[in-house]
Amino acid sequence: MRNKSRIRIVWGLAPALGALLAGAALAAPDAAMQERLAPCTACHGDGTSQTEGVPSLGGQQADYVVTQLFQFREKQRTAPPMNDVAAGFSDDDLRVYADAVATLPAPAWSGPAADPALVARAQALVAKHQCNSCHGADLTGRDAIPRIRAQREEYLAQALAAYKSNARPGYDPAMNEVAQDLSDADIKDLAAYVSRL
Repeated sequence: MRNKSRIRIVWGLAPALGALLAGAALAAPDAAMQERLAPCTACHGDGTSQTEGVPSLGGQQADYVVTQLFQFREKQRTAPPMNDVAAGFSDDDLRVYADAVATLPAPAWSGPAADPALVARAQALVAKHQCNSCHGADLTGRDAIPRIRAQREEYLAQALAAYKSNARPGYDPAMNEVAQDLSDADIKDLAAYVSRL
């Protein structure tokens, strides 16, 4: 990724996001929060999504989740039905939901190992585009940067394609910039590899 854009936040969002991200960490969700999370887990699963096109949320960074919920609420990111779900959330609600989501167990690949040729191609792409510098050495994310390790393959491919076409604007333009250099074959290889970690 280009160093100057790696973790840059669009300045218009910085004050609001800063306030949300500064919220105190909360304990594991209680019964009331589990009930509130039920609509989330109905689609996203209890950490691992079983629904095509719907991302797994387990092990996700709370700061990333609160940022995404904020973008859904403010209609800066369009993803039905998430815009309707987040529409009535207060800033406190965003933080509480994000902290609760972050307690869900991380997804893990349980299928066969990836083909060695695929692994070699994808690892070269990860190194070339410096994916580890933002998403972490093991791609589990940090701060407001998402966990992508063991994410659903078709969701990863869809997200990368949307970044490339600029159909999915990020709060930071780094992913849109990186994706410009990805071919369709690159996207397919990266999604297959990362989903199998």
